[in-house]
Amino acid sequence: MTDVPGTPAHEQLLMGLVRLGQALRINSYRNAGAYRLSPLQADIVTLLAGDPRPRRLSDLTHALASSPPTISDAVKTLTTKGLVERQRDPSDARAVSLTLTQDGHMEASRLARVPEDFGDAMSTLTRDDLAAMLRGTSTMIRSLQDRKAIPLSRMCLTCQFFRPETHPGTDRPHHCAFVDNPIGDAELRLDCPDHCEA
Repeated sequence: MTDVPGTPAHEQLLMGLVRLGQALRINSYRNAGAYRLSPLQADIVTLLAGDPRPRRLSDLTHALASSPPTISDAVKTLTTKGLVERQRDPSDARAVSLTLTQDGHMEASRLARVPEDFGDAMSTLTRDDLAAMLRGTSTMIRSLQDRKAIPLSRMCLTCQFFRPETHPGTDRPHHCAFVDNPIGDAELRLDCPDHCEA
């Protein structure tokens, strides 16, 4: 059997991921909403909504792989828009804690909705396709995190509660010790509020 000439599969995949990223970024601008959020501002609101604990600027800088001045400017804008509240951190008087306001939580709920175009596109995938894509995406993210190329995310593969291949030969081969249930590839999480770093 001979190879089919052309661009290798891994390069084709990377091109596809880049195109999906572009489509998400374009959608982010189109979906700016009444507050006209930039993609970074939307990322900050989403990040704050995903973790009930107050976060510091340094947490956001690390999680979003951005610079302190860029995050600080975005947070100032979100504060002016009434979506984020800044408070002195009770554990360190020099630090500021950030939380969402009620309007911020409402905006986070709006941002969490899957855009119609993407929902329609994802509905064309079979459960097996979705599971394979999620498994592959999780594996790539884990590899990049191990290389320190991207910040740690709160996903199953980096969680102390995740037990891979505990139930082999089933459609739910992994186990989550936090909920004490088997999970399949289609149920892997890339951002779990119950994540505890392994």
